[in-house]
Amino acid sequence: MSPTVALGLGFALICAVIALLGFLWKERGAQGAPAVSMRHPIASTFRLFQNKWWTLGIIVAMLAWVFHVAALALAPISLVQATIAGGLVLLTPIADRFFGHAAGRREWFGVGLTAAGLLLLALTLGGTANEAHDDFTPQTLWLYVGGATALSLVACFAVYGGPRWAGPALGVSCGLLWGASDVTIKAASSMLASDGLLVLFTLEALVILVLSLVGLVIGARSLQLGPPVAVIAVTAAAANVLTIASGSVVFGEPLPDSTLAFSLRLVGFAFVIVGAVMTPKPQGEAADAALLPPRVRSANSQP
Repeated sequence: MSPTVALGLGFALICAVIALLGFLWKERGAQGAPAVSMRHPIASTFRLFQNKWWTLGIIVAMLAWVFHVAALALAPISLVQATIAGGLVLLTPIADRFFGHAAGRREWFGVGLTAAGLLLLALTLGGTANEAHDDFTPQTLWLYVGGATALSLVACFAVYGGPRWAGPALGVSCGLLWGASDVTIKAASSMLASDGLLVLFTLEALVILVLSLVGLVIGARSLQLGPPVAVIAVTAAAANVLTIASGSVVFGEPLPDSTLAFSLRLVGFAFVIVGAVMTPKPQGEAADAALLPPRVRSANSQP
């Protein structure tokens, strides 16, 4: 592994820890804020920032984003995202111990599965860890990002399946948008050497801004609908699946040479992603009620 790639993966690990804290603080803030309206996204966003926990979560998330951009500029996107996905092993204990979100055996099993996946990924790094792998063709990039955006819209429509699925469905939608933004950030990072700060005035920068802001609103609503651990996990999993796959599809990262190493890498990626979504499904009327916004729960509880 080259020193620059190692530094990038170190930044990715820091990003993972900080991002989890930001997510959990944003969830606390979203629960205390008025329900987000998709018809009035700007007004809803302003109301969210009136909550101190949401604002703190955003500030922390922005710090995580800085480390994420640095990681993407230095290391292959698949390894960066696998490292960030591995950071989800901390979600369950942090949410359980410090934020009061009780975790069951299924969540803890997911933690172990993710850790096993990381071990397999570490054993099959091969030539992928020698450079940043940021070459791409614009046609492939925009086709990939456009497809992810379309899938995000499809996920939004899944909220009509009922309140039980609304939070996780919007979490997947948010994750796909943020994943598409991350892929575009990786592409834009390759222009820094030639364009410098002029990269801020490119189409890539505009796409990153739009996808990030729309994802922010959708993500806020998903956190309001909950359950928090499941929503955070599926949001991260959707983003990681999309970005990990982009390593080979968009940026031409080499795959392991031997059949055994290739198979182990696939299993490792699968373990990381499946472990990230190993959260229990809500069951029964009590769980359905828990997925409703706070003010709706309060209204339903009145005689």
